[in-house]
Amino acid sequence: MLHVRAFRVTVVWTLALLYLGSVVHATESSLACPDWPTCFGTMVPEMAGGVFWEHLHRLVAGGLLLMFGLATWLAHKETPDRPWIFRACLAGLGLLLVQSVLGGVTVLYRLPDAVSTSHLGLAFLFLALATVLASSTGRKSREGSLFAGDAGRWGGADRLRPAQGRRVAAALCAGLVFVQSVLGGLVRHTDAGLACPDAPLCLGQWVPPLVNTPITLHFLHRVLALVVTVSVLGTAAWALRVGAPAGLRRWIVAAAALVVLQVALGFASVLTTLAVIPVSLHTLVAATLLAVLTHVATAADRSVRRERRPEPTAVAAAR
Repeated sequence: MLHVRAFRVTVVWTLALLYLGSVVHATESSLACPDWPTCFGTMVPEMAGGVFWEHLHRLVAGGLLLMFGLATWLAHKETPDRPWIFRACLAGLGLLLVQSVLGGVTVLYRLPDAVSTSHLGLAFLFLALATVLASSTGRKSREGSLFAGDAGRWGGADRLRPAQGRRVAAALCAGLVFVQSVLGGLVRHTDAGLACPDAPLCLGQWVPPLVNTPITLHFLHRVLALVVTVSVLGTAAWALRVGAPAGLRRWIVAAAALVVLQVALGFASVLTTLAVIPVSLHTLVAATLLAVLTHVATAADRSVRRERRPEPTAVAAAR
């Protein structure tokens, strides 16, 4: 259906917007347009230098709002039997509108740390919501194949156990990635990215002297990165060991690969003195990892709910 495609486009569009927003900050273009919603008093400024990145970011953000508005209309039209989808879409539109206002406040008040970090956090939250919608309405969500890999090892009610475990573990990992991403945004907006100018050590020590806020934030970001890495890799190893279905196995492997790449990009960002490409890719990979883990959790949740649903023949017999 068209709403499924629209949700998937929304996810990809949001990832592109997050990458572009990171480029804006990394190139110090956040205040290239000193006013909002116009740029130097016009909606069509000269696209040169920092104005190019900042105004392009605004245009892509506006396009995302229109795209998700279309997805919301299609979902309302095509899924009248699942009203929760339309309600979730309305919540997503609300997030985008608040996100737009925060973007304007960020510019008008000259990049306050709390507002800029909230701006990024809401973007990640919207990405998770869009991923849930895309995963819940896709073809795989309507099939019974998600338990295929569990059938050989587990039987009866126990067949739910691997899917329940995947759901909980993936959801917890996604939550950790979200918190880590918000903390990373705080590191970025407080200019703490080079508080520890070396890697993997911090100021030449495994545990540096936490004498100021930038060093503390940067070190906490690294510690939580270790927790996220161990959690994701451990979850992936467990899910594959208990026999994850083929449809989810590639997503689980992708999550493991992404978290390793994310750590490498974090080191590269520091060692290249916050060069634009590694810093921007660091944000993109974090967002992609969140989307992948959210998809795994959503797919497992849908399969558990479907398995628990009474069979039509059983319901008829009970009547």
